Amino acid sequence: MRFNPKARLDTRRVRDTGGSRGRAGGRTAGAARGGSGLPVSPGALGGGGIGLLVVVGVVLLLVQVLGGGGGGSGAVDGALDTSRVGGSDRYASCATGADAQASADCARVAVENSLTDFWTDELGSRFRAEEALVTFASSVDTGCGAASSAVGPFYCPADETIYLDTDFFDEVLERRLGGPDGGFVEPYVLAHEYGHHVQKVLGTMGRVRTQQGPTSDAVRLELQADCYAGMWASAATTTDDDSGEALVSELTEQDVQQALAAAQAVGDDRIQERTQGQVTEETWTHGSAASRMRWFTTGFERGSLEACDTFAATSL
Repeated sequence: MRFNPKARLDTRRVRDTGGSRGRAGGRTAGAARGGSGLPVSPGALGGGGIGLLVVVGVVLLLVQVLGGGGGGSGAVDGALDTSRVGGSDRYASCATGADAQASADCARVAVENSLTDFWTDELGSRFRAEEALVTFASSVDTGCGAASSAVGPFYCPADETIYLDTDFFDEVLERRLGGPDGGFVEPYVLAHEYGHHVQKVLGTMGRVRTQQGPTSDAVRLELQADCYAGMWASAATTTDDDSGEALVSELTEQDVQQALAAAQAVGDDRIQERTQGQVTEETWTHGSAASRMRWFTTGFERGSLEACDTFAATSL
C-alpha cells in the first residue's frame, strides 16, 4: 500500500494515551464490557488455554448500544471523554502522505482518514465519523470499561472509538497465531474495526441475538465487518483528503493477499487448532478462517452494503 505524498493528513481523530511502544498492530478482539473484536485473548495463548472471549462481552455490547450508547467509564452522552487520553504527541508530526509512507504511526492516521472518507461517501447523511482511534500500551480506560492489552484491538460502541495496543501485531498475531507480517495487515484490521462502527451507525448491532456457533448472529456481525473491510480496500485508491487530493496511490495484489492471510489466521477454527488442538464449532464467535476470507473477498469484489448482508445469507 502506497500513500500519495501530496495528501494532507488529519490527526484530529487519532490519539495516543502515552507510553505506547512497538509498531503497527491490530486485529478484531473483544473488549471488556461491550467491545467488539476477535475471538481470542492474547494473554491466554501464552498459557496454552483456549483464549475464547466470554459471551458476556457481546451481551453487554447490546446493552450499551440498545441503551443509547451511554454508560461505561468516562463516556458522556456516548462521546469520548478525552480526559482519559494522555497528552502524547505521538501523531503530531503526521502531516502528509509522505509521512505516512515513512512512518507506521502516520500510516495509521492515513488509513483512518481514508476509511472516514470512504464511509462518508458510501453512507451519505446517515454517516458520522468515529469519535477517535486511540492507541495505548498495557491498559486503557474506555467508554466500555477498563481494558488491558490482553483483549487486543477492539471497537467500543459506547464511545464510538477504536482502541489498539500497537504491540499486538508482532507479539500475538504473528508470533502466537502464525499470522502474516506485512504492511497491509494493520489496515485490514483497522478497516474491520471501523466496520463495527458502521454497524453501530446503521443499527445492525441490535440484530445480534444468538451469541455462539458457526451461524450465530455474533458470527454474522463479525463476518459483515470483514466484508466492510473488503469494500473499503477495493475503493481505497479513490479516497481523498479534505482538499480532494488522493490519500492512497496504490493497493497491490500482495496487499490483498496479506489481508486474506490475516483473516485466515484469526478464524475461530485456526485459533482453536493452535490453542487447544481441536475445533469446537459451537463456541465460535467470529467465524471460520474460510468464512472470514470469503466475506472479505465478497466485499472487495462486489463492493456493496447489500452484498455484505451476512444476516440474510443462508451460507456463511
